[in-house]
Amino acid sequence: MAQTKAQQIMASDVERSSEDITEAILAIAEEFEPYIIRQRRHFHKHPEPSLEEIRTTSDIAGQLDAMNIPYERPLATGLVATLRGTAPDAYRVDGTPRRRLLLRADIDALPVTERTGDEFASVNEGYMHACGHDCHIAMMLGTLQILRHMTDDLHGEIRVVFQPSEENGTGARMMCDAGVCDGVDGAFAMHIWSEVDAGTISCEPGPRMANTDWFRIDVHGTSCHGAMPQRGSDAVMVAAEIVNALQTIVSRELSPYEPAVVTVGQLHAGTAPNVIAGEAHMAGTVRTYSRATHDIMPELISRIAVHIARAHGAEAELSEYTVAHDAVVNHPRSSERCRAAIVKTLGEEGVGSYRGTLSGEDFSEYLQHVPGMLAFVGCRNPQMGATFAMHSCYFKVDESVLAKGSAVAAQYAIDFLAE
Repeated sequence: MAQTKAQQIMASDVERSSEDITEAILAIAEEFEPYIIRQRRHFHKHPEPSLEEIRTTSDIAGQLDAMNIPYERPLATGLVATLRGTAPDAYRVDGTPRRRLLLRADIDALPVTERTGDEFASVNEGYMHACGHDCHIAMMLGTLQILRHMTDDLHGEIRVVFQPSEENGTGARMMCDAGVCDGVDGAFAMHIWSEVDAGTISCEPGPRMANTDWFRIDVHGTSCHGAMPQRGSDAVMVAAEIVNALQTIVSRELSPYEPAVVTVGQLHAGTAPNVIAGEAHMAGTVRTYSRATHDIMPELISRIAVHIARAHGAEAELSEYTVAHDAVVNHPRSSERCRAAIVKTLGEEGVGSYRGTLSGEDFSEYLQHVPGMLAFVGCRNPQMGATFAMHSCYFKVDESVLAKGSAVAAQYAIDFLAE
């Protein structure tokens, strides 16, 4: 039986030129595209929430075992794989790699009930890969399939972090505390993105995703009969006023040139329809780019809550304010390297354009240790209904982009280690 082009490349031990390397990447990516899509659908069907990614971790481990790629489990869920280059200069005399690149893929799902109707839709009621982490797992497994057949082109070592708990902003810090950034020279990640057209990848330098904070406000009023509101202080009404007033932070307290979002996602109050509520609490998130805006937010939120409540004869307090993680800021050199990788593998038409988002990403934790970048892999395709935003119960992706993402990541890794 005749070998495919990819099989011929995999079997060859001839030293390759830069053009040959890219050709090999694309051929192997094409060969493994059905595998990548199959993995995406498998993980999509079996989503697990943050810090509970037990089956997900086990299934990833099974794929790594099949590839003969060693890994460790520094945390209860998630794992860290190591792919060693076999280029003559990949390791120094003392056994340390000449260069080491960290690749990150997050693996947790969201508490969202899926409504897509896909045949591989979530079987875990109430949970869904509505932010594309199933795609991230699949693309990274695809990247490893490519690179494990090209280790002679790896002038160093690749550390692949399959990270748990990105959605609640704790996983990256846990992995960094476990030492995954030790001895690393750079970091790279990809995020599937519904606002970027399928077939293109955005890799601009600078701020790409926002500082992410969480807050809670408690309102203390006085309960009374619903027919005698004059006898109490309505915590529901006070809370509603606070929710509205918080929006003036962005519209009146900050410069129009300073991006920021204040969102109240939860509001709880009341015990019965005929009782004026005496207590209420709300919880939300703050997203900012600049350090100055980030630092002043707790003071602004507290001031508004306290004084709105007092104006209505109640009390309020900013009871919790948690800094989840910093903004994702792409290093210029890393972005330049990624753009070159996109052009090599997808052509100039594969370079996407995206101004960034106030969504958050704990990949920023790795960038506190080493330079690197996060790329947005476009998956928007109106022709197949892939237009819904991340976190939507209708979220879909154009799966044809997955092998492209794997190819770009493989090219980036080879180029990084060759420098």
